[in-house]
Amino acid sequence: MAMFIASLFAGFGAFLMFLEFGASNGLTWIDVLRAVLILISTVWLAWGASLAFVGMTSRARPPRPDSVAPIRGRTCILMPVYNENPLESFSRIAAMEVSLRETGDPAEIHFAILSDTRDPAIAAQERVVFKRMVQDCDGIGRFFYRRRALNTGKKAGNIQDFITRSGAAYDYAVILDADSLMDGNTLLTMIRRMEDEPELGLLQTLPKIIHARSRFGRAMQFSADFFSPVFARGLAMVQGRTGPFWGHNAIVRVRAFAQSCGLPKLKGTPPFGGHVMSHDYVEAALLARNDWIVRLDDDLEGSFEDGPENLVDHAKRDRRWCQGNLQHLRVIGAPGLKPWSRIVFAQGIMAFIAPLFWMGFIAASIAAPLMVKPPDYFPVPGWPFPAFPQSAASMAIGLFIGIVGLLFLPKLLIALRAILTGEAKEFGGPVKVVLSTLTELLQSSLIAPVLMLFTVRSVLQVLMRRDGGWPTNNRGDGVLSWQEAISASWWISAIGFASMIAAGWLTPELFLWLLPVGLPMILAPAVLRWGSLPSRSDLMTVPAELSPPRVLEIHAGILARWGVQPDTKEGDDAEAPTLDQPLGVKT
Repeated sequence: MAMFIASLFAGFGAFLMFLEFGASNGLTWIDVLRAVLILISTVWLAWGASLAFVGMTSRARPPRPDSVAPIRGRTCILMPVYNENPLESFSRIAAMEVSLRETGDPAEIHFAILSDTRDPAIAAQERVVFKRMVQDCDGIGRFFYRRRALNTGKKAGNIQDFITRSGAAYDYAVILDADSLMDGNTLLTMIRRMEDEPELGLLQTLPKIIHARSRFGRAMQFSADFFSPVFARGLAMVQGRTGPFWGHNAIVRVRAFAQSCGLPKLKGTPPFGGHVMSHDYVEAALLARNDWIVRLDDDLEGSFEDGPENLVDHAKRDRRWCQGNLQHLRVIGAPGLKPWSRIVFAQGIMAFIAPLFWMGFIAASIAAPLMVKPPDYFPVPGWPFPAFPQSAASMAIGLFIGIVGLLFLPKLLIALRAILTGEAKEFGGPVKVVLSTLTELLQSSLIAPVLMLFTVRSVLQVLMRRDGGWPTNNRGDGVLSWQEAISASWWISAIGFASMIAAGWLTPELFLWLLPVGLPMILAPAVLRWGSLPSRSDLMTVPAELSPPRVLEIHAGILARWGVQPDTKEGDDAEAPTLDQPLGVKT
């Protein structure tokens, strides 16, 4: 509650300050509109900053189950795939199996690859690579593969199909993405924590990004490893038993999931109707509604994923998330949900509509001279001396500094905290942490206006009821050609040019203030192209690069062995185990 009050206080402070600023030359309706937009935007920024503050000043006490107690339950590790490169995704399963085997723990753990692949050529390759993986890992009876004839419900439907057909054979299920990689000891710790807490329905880890090569990718990787744990810890502390679920790198209690998480098909057609796209938030809310604990344990290391290598791929993924989160407008009022679950839905919606408020504020500020009368310098008839409006420049500067502080201060404090606690050594030392933080802030400031317009477009497309579907993730090197960069962002450059011309004509006093926003828009193709190129800097290094975890070494070795593209001849899958029968039955 204190966080909400603090966020509202910051928002209303900015609101009143802007009203006073507008009143300096006569308050108008456009000033009130801008003040309201500042209010909403500042509350949102303050809420994010407060999460960082909570994360820096508190820490949940991690559970300490007996690390050598025998695991009683059976677990299946699930990897849903959809038109992915099977060499990349299946090699991760193989690496996790080897990592688990190296622990020497006798826990009964199976692996299931749940394919929704639509491309027949990729599907044929999946069967060949699966056979190779089973042979390499001696995995008969522990590795399973099935491909659905229809990919109803996308990933959520894929998981639901497994739970319905095979879930009774297992106590726990670890849900992955195709780019997920988890350490064997981490997997065992997650299972033991589930067994130690009978009311725990879902345990979420905080995945760290790995394998980033581009400038954009490495900034995302550093941010996920250095800043995100603090924000996530704050989120975990305020959510408590009604924690987050991000759809992967998490373990669920199969019985709880089966009882609680049957997803409805929403009335109407996409984007607001049809199957639930951002299913993870909904599944967490349904578990909490049935009084199961949903928890984020930020102390769990050894949880990894890949990230997009350029802003275009990031925006494509965001387009899908945008549609899924806005679809939650149909779910937020569902009966029986916990109050915090509704807040989580509201946060997810706000994450995508917040750029509309910033865009609206900028547009309203540029257009303000068209909506107001020019100042009257001789308000008293016959008085020979002009009366100039009171300057509110200092107030405007103070407001600007406050907003920038909400954006930058949390990250600067996280860097300071890492230096004081010694955590900076894991990222290359204090000097490198400071330089990396400043570099990340500079780069995120550069891409923020471009990303804002991508997000605004996504929201408008959803509001216009355009279904974005479920595009396949691009997991290549991510380098964008000039042609690709221009094709993806020419319209952003056009908006940037038009905005700066309008600002120079209508509000020349704002021109310099808007340059940090307008210039990246104008140079959007160059921003996209530059960010996609391989990074040559040794800044923004993360612990997994300085001291690679064992599971990453295992994965690299498997990829080296599997480096040759396998032959996908008809009939190569004849001996491959399948999931045509319920799991637990050896095939």
